[in-house]
Amino acid sequence: MSRSLTHGSWKIATIMGIPIRVHFSWFIIFGLITWSLSTHYFPKAAPELPAAAYWIKGTVAALLLFASVAFHELSHSFISRKYHIPIASITLFIFGGVAQLKGEPPHPKAEFRIAIAGPISSFLLSAAFFLIAINVTGGPAALFSYLARINFILGVFNLIPGFPMDGGRVLRAIIWSRTKDFFHATQRAANIGQAIALFFLFFGLFTVFTGSPGGLWLLLLGWFLYMAAQSSQQQATLQEMLSGIKVRDVMARDIVTLASSLTIDETIDKYFLKYGYGYGGFPVMDDGKFLGIITLKEIKDVPRKDWSIVKVSDVLVPHNKKWEVTPDSDVMRALELMIKEDKGRIIVMENEQVVGLITRNGIARYLQIKGK
Repeated sequence: MSRSLTHGSWKIATIMGIPIRVHFSWFIIFGLITWSLSTHYFPKAAPELPAAAYWIKGTVAALLLFASVAFHELSHSFISRKYHIPIASITLFIFGGVAQLKGEPPHPKAEFRIAIAGPISSFLLSAAFFLIAINVTGGPAALFSYLARINFILGVFNLIPGFPMDGGRVLRAIIWSRTKDFFHATQRAANIGQAIALFFLFFGLFTVFTGSPGGLWLLLLGWFLYMAAQSSQQQATLQEMLSGIKVRDVMARDIVTLASSLTIDETIDKYFLKYGYGYGGFPVMDDGKFLGIITLKEIKDVPRKDWSIVKVSDVLVPHNKKWEVTPDSDVMRALELMIKEDKGRIIVMENEQVVGLITRNGIARYLQIKGK
């Protein structure tokens, strides 16, 4: 889920070394909130102001709301760093924000503290905005009163025990603490999260048919929570199945390599056509030195008329140290690396020598066999 959010987002800032990104769906909700506040809330809360002032305050309130969401996610990130869990990025989107952690908490207490930090930060912001609101009048009072209420609602909403929301992670921490089983706790929390998501879906459907406001939002929220809980459950299942499995247990050892001096024509005829679908890419060697990998993706970029003159060395993807693992690396780490770098295969190196190749398809086949 987070990966799809990252693909549809743009980096706008870096705070504490963490990239802050905005998903395209954020602009939809930003516009709706600004319009709603400018045409309904502020005209009723401060009727003495000119029309232009409502739009200015609506825009400022929407920006401060999303700044509050960013602060909420940064609170998670701050505590995560205390437990040496890196944060890849924070993405603001239509339903709030997501902090993408590069790992799992080391123990239930860490999970609880990381999860609860978000709601606590929202309650603190709510209290701060409330104190400001009661000490000002007119338009500013309406602005800060809105921010106090919305941050309080944000804090309460995130405490709903629907994984992977904060409340769901608190629930996972409690189950994990009692059972001493992280994977079982994740499965239980995800199941409860899916049940809560279904409640939102059915209640949203009911409100749509009865004509009550907010039904569509409840449907969208229920769908989002259900998909997020399902994704978390699948990831936990994958982690459990691959737990303790090393790259050496899954990698292909008898790999087929090709020379960098070959032409594309020769590469197609002697390798891709000969070895078939099971080989989507080949390591490229030159006098025993590993240069990189060539796949059909690189070949497709070469005009057909040039296949007889263009060499493998001209189009291969040069090797980068960050795209390799060792035989003793965890398979889960290798899979996460392939997903992060958008690679179908990565090389296995030992003592500066190529000893194997690990692919997504190879991992999938291993899981199919193990699952039977």
